[in-house]
This record gives sequence, C-alpha cells and structure tokens, in this order.
Amino acid sequence: MKFSNRVYPIFFLILSTGLFFSCDSEDKDNPGGSNPDNNVSQVVIPEDGATSPTSYPGMTLVWEDDFEGSSLDIANWSHEIGTGDNGWGNNELQYYRSQNTSVERGHLIITAKKESFNGSEYTSSRIVSQNKKQFRYGRVDIRAVLPRGQGMWPALWMLGSNFPEVGWPACGEIDIMEMVGGQGRENTVHGTVHWQNDGSHAEFSGSYKIPSGTLADKFHVFSIEWTSSRITWYIDNQKYHEIDTTPAQLDEFRRSFFFIMNVAVGGNWPGPPNNTTVFPQHMIVDYIRVFQFD
Repeated sequence: MKFSNRVYPIFFLILSTGLFFSCDSEDKDNPGGSNPDNNVSQVVIPEDGATSPTSYPGMTLVWEDDFEGSSLDIANWSHEIGTGDNGWGNNELQYYRSQNTSVERGHLIITAKKESFNGSEYTSSRIVSQNKKQFRYGRVDIRAVLPRGQGMWPALWMLGSNFPEVGWPACGEIDIMEMVGGQGRENTVHGTVHWQNDGSHAEFSGSYKIPSGTLADKFHVFSIEWTSSRITWYIDNQKYHEIDTTPAQLDEFRRSFFFIMNVAVGGNWPGPPNNTTVFPQHMIVDYIRVFQFD
C-alpha cells in the first residue's frame, strides 16, 4: 500500500511489496466513523475463537482499546481518506471513508463494500493512531476476525513515528498481520518487517497456515513481542516468525511506532475481486492491547 503524501513535500521511492501510509486527513464531518447508513447490526460476530490474557509475567498493560461505546475513540484513532497515489502504490481499488467504520457490540467493524464512490468501485476504511498512540517495545495482542473472498487484503500493522521526517522505508514498518483472500489463501497469516538497508528497501517475512478452517471463521489473536534486539510473531500464542534486529541497519526498530488497521480491496498481491467475492465483507476487531516490559 503506497504513500500518498499530501501534507509533506517529500517524494519517496515506492515499492509495491510494502504496506504504505497516507497523510490525508480524516472526514471532518464524521471523525468518529459512526455512520447510521453503515448498518452492521446484522453482522454475525463469532462467539468462539482464541483469546489472550490480560497480563503477562514481567509486563504491564499500558494501553488497550476494547472498542466499547458507539463510535471510534478519536483520542486513539484518526481516519485515512481517499485512494492514495495509484491505488496506494499497489493498484488497490477501494476508496477509504470514515463511514465504513463502525463500533458496535464491543467491536470495531471495518466494512468493505462494492459501491461506486468518487470514481472507485469499492469503499472501505483505514484507521491510524499517529500522533495519538505510539509505542516502543513490548507485546501487542490484537483479537480479530478477518474478511473472506478473492481480492480481500486486511492488515494490522505499524509504521515508524518519524515517517514525516525520514520517509519510508527509513521509518521502518512492522506488519503484525496480513492476509490475502481467495485461491485457498485465507488460512495463512503473514508477518513482515520493512526497513532501509544501506539506502535500499529491505524486507523479511514469515507466514503460518492454521491447521483447519480459515482466518474468517472465528477470532484469532495476532501478536508480536518486540525488544531492542528482536521481533517475534505469534498467532494464538503460537510462534511462527522472528527477526534479529541487532544489526545497525535495522536501527529503525529501536524507535517508536504507531498502529494502522485497514481492509484493502484488490491490489497487486491479492488480485481484484471476481464473481465469487461476496460483499459487504468485514474485519471485526475485539481489542488491541499493548504491554511493556517492567
């Protein structure tokens, strides 16, 4: 997903393999993303699935959002709006709107729709915690159910807080979870980091295929543990990927990061939706929790 930078007069080298960030502002008339026209009261929220503890030995819970109430907490989140540059750098097809975000029954629901809006055939939402909640090191747990179908591309990820000053990939990027829908791929979670290595883009990725079903069937907990020397990825507390960040070229990962949650439609990785894709689709997030080391 590509940088579409309309605030900072800086141009970046764009590579389609990364998740990219935009600095467009949120919808001023609907900052909380609560929209009566986005009726999600009939969305089935699974009752089963993995959970995670509210405490860990040697760690303290420093922030959580349980998505209670009836709208997004604007003390924690803002919206990214629009289509970015060239479909966020990956030929994605959606237009991001705050109206596709709902908070209901104790869950965040991001809805991807097939609808025409401002020249796009699809709409969805993308929320960021930039300038509101940022962290360095600790454990992150996000409990979520993912959308399904060809062309769906949900992501739970982080970007370095110094992005406005240094750009991407020098700011660093931590992808806690990505999934691409369709073609039997909805049973696999991907975890990745992107950084600048001696002036060039570098990345390191791992994946895990769940034993049965898909990531859209029930809740799973997507996690990282992040220290000054390594980042480790988990699904349902099952470790599946790790990177040693001690080399000097990975110094990006010794700074603060903020969170991004979005559902893209189409793009170079998943490909476009087809006649098998059913809309609307939803990413449902139960909570995000951040623990830091004592």
